[in-house]
Amino acid sequence: MQVGFVGLGRMGMNMATRLLRGGHEVVAYNRTREKVSRIERRGAVGAASLDQLVEKLDAPRVIWMMLPAGAPVDEHIEAVSRMLNHGDIIVEGANSYYKDDIRRGEMLKSLGINYIDAGVSGGIWGLENGYCLMIGGEKRVYETIEPLLKTLAPEEGYMYCGPHGAGHFVKMVHNGIEYAMMEAYGEGFNVITSSPYNSSLSLERLSHLWNRGSVIRSWLLELLESSFKKDPSLETLEPYVEDSGEGRWTVQQAIETGTPAPVIALSLFQRFESRMKGSFSNKVLAALRREFGGHEIMKTKNEKS
Repeated sequence: MQVGFVGLGRMGMNMATRLLRGGHEVVAYNRTREKVSRIERRGAVGAASLDQLVEKLDAPRVIWMMLPAGAPVDEHIEAVSRMLNHGDIIVEGANSYYKDDIRRGEMLKSLGINYIDAGVSGGIWGLENGYCLMIGGEKRVYETIEPLLKTLAPEEGYMYCGPHGAGHFVKMVHNGIEYAMMEAYGEGFNVITSSPYNSSLSLERLSHLWNRGSVIRSWLLELLESSFKKDPSLETLEPYVEDSGEGRWTVQQAIETGTPAPVIALSLFQRFESRMKGSFSNKVLAALRREFGGHEIMKTKNEKS
């Protein structure tokens, strides 16, 4: 299947590569030309501008965007929508707020352009392992792009969630749960490092042990094992943890509907707290964000680059 791909960052580059490996024709555009050249070497057709990208696609066109959420997405949708025709499809794969999807879907429908919101999870490991995909929009449009989803996802790794906004709504809640899970691991290891047994315990080996039949085993714990292997006491990390929006939106949604979500709310507030003072639990959170998503972290001043 032919697809235009806009945005070749940490996620976009790997997703476009996975599609190429799956036999799809990818026409790619990125503001930074070097990244376009890189994906061209992997078999994609490069485009020097959005106009050129659209020109190189056959109708009905499918354009998948992997851009930073917010204004960059709206700017690109506004620009590309002026170049598209009735029946073309825009797939938006950023971590966008689901209410923005409802607005965009209605706006594009008035122009005869189809819109899909795609929640994407898998981080920098998705190229090899596949991406978990949560899709919102009209079901007939979802079925049109399903060949792309089958290639991007592992077996049974994608799902039609409902109308516009549903995909990013589910991804929002997914990330709220992720916040809480990470916080629990962070607090647990904090208790251990503050205990009399800290000196006799290898945190790397303990992470490995807990992933062998334990009820708290998970991929996050595998990533934590990897972090401890590289840096046994996480000395190179500052206990400073960013949040990218989804946790806030999950708590906001809980407030709007009067739904209790105390653990997710507290995990969000703990991230705020990390920016005021540090603890080992926040180092664990910073390490996990680096491992699964390649997110930037703050390093200690005494780390050698």
